[in-house]
Parts: sequence; C-alpha cells; structure tokens
Amino acid sequence: MSEAQFTDAHCHPFDLVRHFPAAEDERRRLGVICAASAATAEEFTYCEQLSRQAQPDYAALLPCYAVHPQMPAVMSVPELSLFNDQLAMLETLAVQKRIAAVGETGFDLYNAAFRETEHIQDALFVNHLETALRHDLPLVIHARRAMHKIFAYSDLLKKCRAVIFHSWPGTAGEGEALLRRGINAFFSFGNVIMLNHREAMRCCAVFPADRLLTETDAPFQPPRGEKKSGYADLQRILETMSALRREAAVREASVRETVDLNAAETKKIIEKNFRAAFNV
Repeated sequence: MSEAQFTDAHCHPFDLVRHFPAAEDERRRLGVICAASAATAEEFTYCEQLSRQAQPDYAALLPCYAVHPQMPAVMSVPELSLFNDQLAMLETLAVQKRIAAVGETGFDLYNAAFRETEHIQDALFVNHLETALRHDLPLVIHARRAMHKIFAYSDLLKKCRAVIFHSWPGTAGEGEALLRRGINAFFSFGNVIMLNHREAMRCCAVFPADRLLTETDAPFQPPRGEKKSGYADLQRILETMSALRREAAVREASVRETVDLNAAETKKIIEKNFRAAFNV
C-alpha cells in the first residue's frame, strides 16, 4: 500500500509565494494535496495555473474561490452591488467546474470595522451558500467570533455536500451540535494547536476522527517563533494532533497504556477525510 499523502485543507499559495518563492517546489517535493483559497481574479488565476502545472505528475492543487468576509471592510466597499463582478466570476467558475469548493466565505466580527459590514457579509454568505448548493460544491467557512451566525443557517448547511470549517474557531459543544443537526461538517486544525489554544486543542482531541482535517493557512498562521506558515508545518501538526488524541484516549480510559495512534496513521485518516470533504 502506498504511503498516505499530506493534505492541506486551507492555504493561500498566491500570498505564500511572496514570502517563500520556492513554496510550490516544496509542496511538490512533500507531495501535499491542498485546497488553495483565492479571493481575487489575480489570486485565482495563479492558483489555477499551479493546478494545471501539477497535473499529472505532482500532488493535486485544488483551486477554490470566494469573496472573503473581511473584504468589505478592508476594501471600504459599502454596498453588496459593488461585488457583482466577483459574484459573477464565482458563478462562472462553478458552472465551468473550475473550482473544487466555494470558499473561504463566512463571517468575521473580530473588530468594530468588520462588524460594521455585517449586513454585507450576510448577503455575501447567502450568495455563496446558494452557489454551493446549486452546483453541489463543498463550502469552506471562515467564522471569527461568529459561530452564532453559522447556526442560523443550519437548515441550509445540512444540504451542502460538505462544510469545511477553516481553522475551527468554535467549542467542542458547538462542533458536536453541528453534527447532531445533520451537517456534513469537517473541522480543520493548523499550527494553532501548538500555540496553547486550549479549546482548539480540546476539539482536536475529542472530535470524531473521520471529521478532522489539517491545514497550514499558509502563510498566515505561523508556528511560534516563525514569520510564516508553510507546507512543511504539516508534519508537526499531524504529530501534535496524534499526541492530543492519544492523551485524550488515555484519560478517557483511565489507564496509563500507550494508545496506538501515531502521526503516520493519523495522516492516512486525514487524507481519507480530505478526499471525502473535497470529493477528490
């Protein structure tokens, strides 16, 4: 049986190459299958070119596209109609089957500037969700201080092929509630589980194994002491995920024996989950 491949459920190749020109060479050398997020036409064109170059000799790169929920505030766009070109592009890419998922979309209510654009984020999210449903595409969600917004759309989300939560921002109880509501949810974790984020670590440890994904969010989620994240981080993320789950299993069983779950086995599980989530 061939060795499992690394999988990166969320990264930004267009931004990463600015920090690390050899990023694509590293991805191919490591054999990382990744879902590449793009929020502009320029970013998408770059990701699509990488995707074409990778076939058939290298690990797949899956282009994804959406209007990022921070964009209305960052670009000082006061009306939804000013995103008509981007929304038309999303529909075209979906019709032409050029995207693997709609995302990242969702909500960002982290600060006052973002909260002022909540009404535009609402409208964008509905558009993106409807596009995903119309074309049977997975939905990649960014939700910062906005899990209550996600639950408001539960009835529609459970109709999605898959809902991938980038850098899972919620609690263990919230994740379990999404699954109970019939949402085909996958929870992605990156370097944050090595940064003493207690709730993320707990979620990573206790969620069902078939719901877990790994990501780098490269270059935006660096390990401690680093300036960027990259594909090479996936090994440490897998090792940390495995350790957290071993510790949780030992606590649950109330025994001090080694639980047979190592990074190699976790890697196989994560690859299977990735392929299921992104329909690869």
